Amino acid sequence: MAAYPTQKPEEPGTVTASLNRRKFVLGALGTGAAIFSTAARPSKPIDYLGRNKLENLIPEKIGAWNFVTASGLVVPPEDQLSRTLYSQLLTRVYSRGDKPPVMLLIAYSAGQTGILQIHRPEVCYPAGGFRLSPIVPRSLELSGRTVPVNTLTASEDSQSEHILYWTRVGTDLPLTWRDQRIAVAMANLRGLIPDAVLVRISTRRPDRDEALAELQMFAGELLRSMQPSQRRVLIGQV
Repeated sequence: MAAYPTQKPEEPGTVTASLNRRKFVLGALGTGAAIFSTAARPSKPIDYLGRNKLENLIPEKIGAWNFVTASGLVVPPEDQLSRTLYSQLLTRVYSRGDKPPVMLLIAYSAGQTGILQIHRPEVCYPAGGFRLSPIVPRSLELSGRTVPVNTLTASEDSQSEHILYWTRVGTDLPLTWRDQRIAVAMANLRGLIPDAVLVRISTRRPDRDEALAELQMFAGELLRSMQPSQRRVLIGQV
């Protein structure tokens, strides 16, 4: 009968050393994963507003416009979600002589998760029964920074409201909801938790071109009426 070779049993000390090495490797891998997870988790907030209040930050007189009321704007009904997402919401109507009033809405969120869509015009106006024109992007030079903005018109029966708005997420100025989410993700990868703001300016005038010219003028005066250190709340670092 053929004899098969038998494996020599390992010495007790060798088995113990092998197990110890395995435990060390597994422990090192687990520690490394934990360190990487902690390092990748965003922890540094971008909070340009801080403890300030929007109502104190935004002047009641903006160029030739004067604050007249805080009601009359198109806003979605408040619910638990909007109370959770937005730290502060400012709504104001400004008047300039006998011209149609200009309506200002600023929605601010600290500790941003990328959700600003509740007050985006393409969401809240249709919810109020308005029909929207196609969105037309533009670029404005505001207080030393090129700000990409969206313009559109919301119509209801014989009434039309012309709208100009932009969003800021951390240091970025994303135009679309998709770009907004990308801005949040990129900030998180850098270890940052960005704040966010949506600035919406609108007016109701028969002529669209005249309305947009007025909205651009108001946007410029809005930034000029604020202290330089305060402007970053609306447009980020210049």
